Amino acid sequence: MRISTTIFLTDETITPVRLARELEERGFAGLYLPEHTHIPVERATPYPAGGELPPEYGRTLDPFIALGQAAAVTERLGLGTGITLIAQHDPIDLAKQIATLDHLSGGRFTLGLGFGWNKEEAGDHGVEWTSRRELGRDRMALMRALWADKPTAYKGEFGSVRASYAYPKPKGGAPRTLVGGAAGPKLFSHIAEYADGWLPIGGRGLTESVPVLRTAWEAAGRDPGALQVVPYAVLPSPGKLGHYAELGVEEVVLQLPPAGEAEVLRVLDEYGQYVSSP
Repeated sequence: MRISTTIFLTDETITPVRLARELEERGFAGLYLPEHTHIPVERATPYPAGGELPPEYGRTLDPFIALGQAAAVTERLGLGTGITLIAQHDPIDLAKQIATLDHLSGGRFTLGLGFGWNKEEAGDHGVEWTSRRELGRDRMALMRALWADKPTAYKGEFGSVRASYAYPKPKGGAPRTLVGGAAGPKLFSHIAEYADGWLPIGGRGLTESVPVLRTAWEAAGRDPGALQVVPYAVLPSPGKLGHYAELGVEEVVLQLPPAGEAEVLRVLDEYGQYVSSP
C-alpha cells in the first residue's frame, strides 16, 4: 500500500521544499495539498467538522505554486491536490496550470477535485451553489478538450472553448483524477463518468459505500479493475490500514498537522512504521 500525506501548508508551517524532500527521503508516496482562496469573515456556512473553523483554512498556500516547489526538489514524489475547488476556477487557466505542473514534474500530478462546503467563498467566485457539481462536470469536459491530442472544440452548459493549440499536455492525455465528496448516487455517477476514482475524506463507511460505487462504475462500462479508492486525511492505525487493504485500497493519504518543521517531522517519524523502504 502506498502511503501519501496531506497538510494545510500555510505561511506559518513547514515549507513545501523542506517537507517534499523529507517525504521523498523517507519513502512516502505523495503529497496532496488543499485549497481555499479566502475565508469570508461573515460566514453563515458551518464548519463541516463542527466547532470553530481552524485558522489554517484562511492561511493556505496556493497548492499549485507550492506543488511546483515540491516538484523542483524531488524526482519520485507524487504531487496532488486534495482538493481543487474546481467550480471556483476559470477552466482554461486551470487546464494550463495542471498541464504545466504535470509536464514539469514528469507526469506525477494527481488532480483531486471537489465542490467545497463554504457557500460564501464560492459565492465570491460567482458560483451558484446548487449547480456547482454540474459546473464542475462541465469544466472537466472543457479541460479535457484542451488536453486532447488534436485541437478540439467544446461547448457546454456553463462554458465553451474553440478548437485550440494548447501545450503542454498532461502525460497520458489527462492527469489521474480523483473526486472528493460524500457517498451518493450523483457523486458516484460523476466519478464513473469522468474520473479515475474516489477521494473519501476520513475513509469512514467504505465497507458499505465501495460496493455501491463499483456498481455505478461497472454500469458505466468502466474497467472493474481500474477503479481507485484513496481514503484521504486519515489518522492511521494498523487495523484501519489493514481494513482498507482488504477493500482493495492501494493508496492512503495520511493527515499531517498544520505545524512547524519540528512537529511535522515528529509525526513523519511516527508514520514511518507504515511506509515501505523507498
